[in-house]
Amino acid sequence: MTEQVPQGVDPHIPNAARMYDYFLGGKNNFQADRDLADQVLRFLPETREGTRENRALVGRFVRYLCEQGITQFLDLGSGLPAQENVHEIAHRHAPEARVVYVDNDPVVAAHGRALLADPHRVAMVLGDVRRPQDVLADPEVRALLDFRRPVAVLMMFVLHLIPDEDDPHGFVAAYREALAPGSYLAISHVGSDSHSALTDGVIRFYRQANLPFTPRPGADIAAFFGDFAFIPPGRLANGVGPELGWPYLDPDTPIFLDGDLARMGYAGIARKP
Repeated sequence: MTEQVPQGVDPHIPNAARMYDYFLGGKNNFQADRDLADQVLRFLPETREGTRENRALVGRFVRYLCEQGITQFLDLGSGLPAQENVHEIAHRHAPEARVVYVDNDPVVAAHGRALLADPHRVAMVLGDVRRPQDVLADPEVRALLDFRRPVAVLMMFVLHLIPDEDDPHGFVAAYREALAPGSYLAISHVGSDSHSALTDGVIRFYRQANLPFTPRPGADIAAFFGDFAFIPPGRLANGVGPELGWPYLDPDTPIFLDGDLARMGYAGIARKP
């Protein structure tokens, strides 16, 4: 990124979305983002590969949802545009699909609007996922998405960046309540059940920069889905066991993370009855 700074952005404060971009090899980040990301990589070199695996997981989830007939997507905490964005995958499988990205970082919003603008099918909204009433009432959201019909809400790699004091279970419940029957909720989240020394180390780096990082136990992550019904195998996915199957795993693309590290991550898709 050229070091041009959008209004309201302090380039000296690291940002999780821009760090994610750096882990993916992107250029839309500042020196402070790279410095903290490099600290994390020195401590846990597998972070870069894990980020890429998560990006591939997003693609498989979107393809799966299109195969279930979903043509409306609300991507919360979307981060910076990268290769294989949600709308690109969705349009490959459902050309009529409509996608709204929401992020609270002005850098993300500015780049998203420049790169993703397609007013009839795609929108980038500057908004705070912790304020569901505001997000759901946003004119751009309402213009593209019809909440009387099924919508897929994606919260990939974002909820562990939100501390408990912001009541993530409460605001996720508000999104679930707003959805029509047949809608889906998809989440990926770093867990705290295994490798506590590694997760504690990453937490320490983030907190030194005043960034929240809140891995949670699997039971707390499963609670985000409320009474939605998990797709097969019928539970929150964790690790790389063969019983998980598509879309959690791609049989044609091996996972490069070892099983222990893979168990640090949870993911799930569930359908509203």
